[in-house]
Parts: sequence; structure tokens; C-alpha cells
Amino acid sequence: MRLLQVDQNGELRLTSDLSDEDVSSYPYGILSHTWGRDDEEVNFADLTKGSGKTKVGYNKLRFCEKQAAHDGLRYFWVDTCCIDKSSSAELSEAITSMFRWYRRAARCYVYLSDVPTRNGNGTNVSSQSWETAFRSSRWFRRGWTLQELLSPQLVSFFDSDRTRLGDKESLGQVLHEITKIPLRALRGAPLDEFSIEERMSWARNRETRRGEDKAYSLLGLFDVSMLPNYGEGIDKAFTRLQREIHDGG
Repeated sequence: MRLLQVDQNGELRLTSDLSDEDVSSYPYGILSHTWGRDDEEVNFADLTKGSGKTKVGYNKLRFCEKQAAHDGLRYFWVDTCCIDKSSSAELSEAITSMFRWYRRAARCYVYLSDVPTRNGNGTNVSSQSWETAFRSSRWFRRGWTLQELLSPQLVSFFDSDRTRLGDKESLGQVLHEITKIPLRALRGAPLDEFSIEERMSWARNRETRRGEDKAYSLLGLFDVSMLPNYGEGIDKAFTRLQREIHDGG
């Protein structure tokens, strides 16, 4: 696992690849968001070359940096650039570790790019208006964000202007109404206290860019390990997932 930090010149830099044991000495914040187009996001190659500052997604990195610093955290993690996706081995490790990485984070920052709290003229919108936008945010329809909601203990939500809207505790009832996830689960109850069928239902209306990710994004919810095999198709991926769940039970 690599983490981001700010060097003495104010530039974003990646740490070396840290072992699980090492990471325990590096408290970090973590970003949850929805991806834009691939060419808009800062990737691993951009960070290693010191480029990518003109990309739209660079602002999300700086947002996460500032929130982490506000919470006294020197390190932070963003999926777009902390994983070398050109390495199939590293990508596989990241997919099977993702739930654990979010759970270990000291803070999780949810950036909702499609939820404004200000009108075009700079005035605040009504609480009813931003809540309507909040409820319809695409963040709640993406597959990977399910574990990003459930795994971390401390989750804060921010609008497109980076204004804090609340956290998993204060917004609990609204989150329950949007996701149909019981408040007990949102508040950190062990996930194995909920049936397999119920946990599957939480992901039913969520989508992923790659079909197989609908299965891979659920590994942590069922505490199973399974190597991704892109190209196998969604049906085979779910068949393997169900087999792992059954064998694990």
C-alpha cells in the first residue's frame, strides 16, 4: 500500500510500498468518490512523473490532503493514483485489500461532485434542495462505494464546493432511507450479523464500470478472498463469489 504525502516543496509524493505491518505506523485519511473520465483523473504515472496538475481530478487530491491535514493526518490515500494499475499483481492485491484499507483509515472523506450547496450566484441553496441532490447522487449507485460507506468507522460527506454536509452518524437516517441499509450496519455492527441475502440486497441497484467488479466489490462485505479475473464475465465472477462465501461459511 502506498500513501500520499506533501513534501517540503508542497508537492504531492507517494511513499514507498508499505507492508500491512508498516501501515499501522502511518495513520491516514482516505478518499471516496466517483470517477470522472480516465483522462480527467490523476494516475500513478502522473504522480511518479510529477505531472497531472492540470487534470480535473487533481483538485480531489488536494481536497483530501487538506481534510487530512485538518484532522492531524500527514498521509492520505486516493485510489486513482496510489495503485499502479499497469501491474496486474498490484491491482489484484489492491482489490482484495480494499475493504481492509478503508477500515484501517483514520478518516474517510466522501466527495460528492454532483451535490451543490450554492447556486450559480454564490448564495446557499435551501437544505431541502441540497438534500434532494444528496439523495440522488451517483455515489449511492456505484458498486465500490458500498464498502467505502460501511468499512470505515468515521465517514464525512462533502459537497462539490468541499463544504462538510455531515457524517455517517449525523446523516444516518437519510443514509438508511437512501441505501436501505439498517442503521445498525451503518453504525458499525459486525456485517456477519446480517444474512447473506440481506447484504447482497444492499448492492442490488449499484453499478460498476466493469461487470466483474460488481462481484469483486463485495469481497470485503463477506470476508472472503478471491483473485480477480477480468474477462471471465459477471456471471462467472458471481459464481466464484458465491462459492467462496459458501466455503467460508
